[in-house]
Amino acid sequence: MKHIFYIGILLMLSFSLMSFNCSNDDDNNNPNDDSQQIAQIQSTAISGTWIVSSYIDSGQDETNDFSNYQFTFGTDGIITADNGTSSLTGTWSVTTSNNDSSSSSSDIDFNIFFQVPDTSVFEDLNDDWDISSYSDTTISLTDVSGGNGSTDTLIFVKN
Repeated sequence: MKHIFYIGILLMLSFSLMSFNCSNDDDNNNPNDDSQQIAQIQSTAISGTWIVSSYIDSGQDETNDFSNYQFTFGTDGIITADNGTSSLTGTWSVTTSNNDSSSSSSDIDFNIFFQVPDTSVFEDLNDDWDISSYSDTTISLTDVSGGNGSTDTLIFVKN
């Protein structure tokens, strides 16, 4: 009988030690700490001028609306779109967002805002875009429209 008692105590002690050793104190692997990735995306964006290689708005290819524009993402959060004869400025940022309908618990948004009338083609770029992918030469963004649920895509390629 004492043998079963000691086995029970050993099992309880083992389970206690296992649960203690499995604590979640991995500060370096915090899935919600996107600061390093945000810094990398910002560094990529400010590293040169960009063109819109593709803009699909609810299934409609509207890339030509931006075909002559070069985009510059400034370190001061100012975005400039210039086609040689006219220039527009707005704001941009890269942030962590837990507020959208994305399936992940945390995602990174590429925010663009031009203060233009609703009739301007640049108003279509105003959004908190989800970053699909990025590299030194490409920034791919997506957004699920709130109204009809269609997906918009915006792809910047380094000029």
